[in-house]
Amino acid sequence: MVSPVLDSRTARYNLSKRVKITISKENYLKAIAEAESEGETVKAATLSRWLNVTAPAVTMAIKRLKRDALIHVGEEGHLTLTPAGHEIANRILNRHHLIERMLTEIFGMEWYKVHEEAEQLEHAVSADFEHKLVEKLGSGEACPHGNRVGLDTPADRRRRGLKTLDESAASEAVAVSSVYERDRRLLEYLEGLGVRPGSRVSVESHNADDTLTLRVDGRSVQLGRSAAQKVWVAGV
Repeated sequence: MVSPVLDSRTARYNLSKRVKITISKENYLKAIAEAESEGETVKAATLSRWLNVTAPAVTMAIKRLKRDALIHVGEEGHLTLTPAGHEIANRILNRHHLIERMLTEIFGMEWYKVHEEAEQLEHAVSADFEHKLVEKLGSGEACPHGNRVGLDTPADRRRRGLKTLDESAASEAVAVSSVYERDRRLLEYLEGLGVRPGSRVSVESHNADDTLTLRVDGRSVQLGRSAAQKVWVAGV
């Protein structure tokens, strides 16, 4: 009887022999995993919006990924990763995560800038350098935005007792756990307010104009509800 571990390794080896993994494929697989982490049902339109590419380009990419057995295409165009697709996506996500930590923890780059830098560097990192980063930084720590590496859905966060900032009650004090990291302008705005991972925030009121009044670092600030929905917090 063949060991499941050996069988899995053989499958990955055979896949690597017959499938060319390009940067474009890595980006699509990573986008599917990231969109799932945000609780989205992933379809072609999701990837077009997520990656800012045209619908015809997404259609061609889906055909290639399906041909290479990296994704499943289900009913109504629902896209999910196969085990091989998950393996590739997780590898890129892990490298992205390590690069963000390297930029902040070693080089002191501002937390709200590192996502875009990591997007550029993640495909260039070798396995040897990745191992060195793990030796230097360790594994299992959250990224500078407070997010965990790998699939971490809204349901997973709620099971850990987290909620979004807009769900906090008036007069409730909370600690910021994580922030949606794919919107540079949002991150810069939150930094200007003092709303960053690890900061403590008191919700003063929910307002009629769909904003929240927050108490941060001794001052009152306004934050729109749509932005507050992208900030995950824990009670203190």
